[in-house]
Amino acid sequence: MLELLRQPWPWYVAGALIGLTVPVLLLLGNKPFGLSSNLRHICAACVPANVEFFNYDWREQAWNLWFAGGIVVGGAIGSHFLTDSAALVLAPDTMADLRALGLRDFTSGLVPADLFSVQALGTARGLFFTVVGGFLVGFGTRYANGCTSGHAIMGLSNLQWPSLVATVCFMGSGVLMTHYGLPLVFSMFQ
Repeated sequence: MLELLRQPWPWYVAGALIGLTVPVLLLLGNKPFGLSSNLRHICAACVPANVEFFNYDWREQAWNLWFAGGIVVGGAIGSHFLTDSAALVLAPDTMADLRALGLRDFTSGLVPADLFSVQALGTARGLFFTVVGGFLVGFGTRYANGCTSGHAIMGLSNLQWPSLVATVCFMGSGVLMTHYGLPLVFSMFQ
């Protein structure tokens, strides 16, 4: 059984399990789902400032903090006990494209160690991706009034027009960044 959990699950199984969170949260708990608001809750709980944005009763959404904590614990359990020791298998064309960008170490699992490791953080490229990427994710989440999970999973399930616009925009931006932005950024660090 444990060996079955170590293998990647098909998209239709994983997607269905993610989709089951919506009726559970909506029908049983009448609670919205999204992770970007957790940073606001943490700041409201920990930073005693007179900033109007943080001046609300964060305890009403404390369940969301437990949910985010469960994601961290689940990620730790998965990375320590459910990892597959085999190298990541990608399509040959994808591997060739990634190697052309300077990414060569795919032995660490699902992400290239050339970008996502402690050693890579000490490089200009790694620092750029962490700082600039983190800023862009934070800015985009705030600008769109929610994160990808909140808009794509919860907002679309509620048939919210702003969530459809946000989802189309971040999916389109991801495609454009993959094909045009990443080669440009990688060329700056070669």
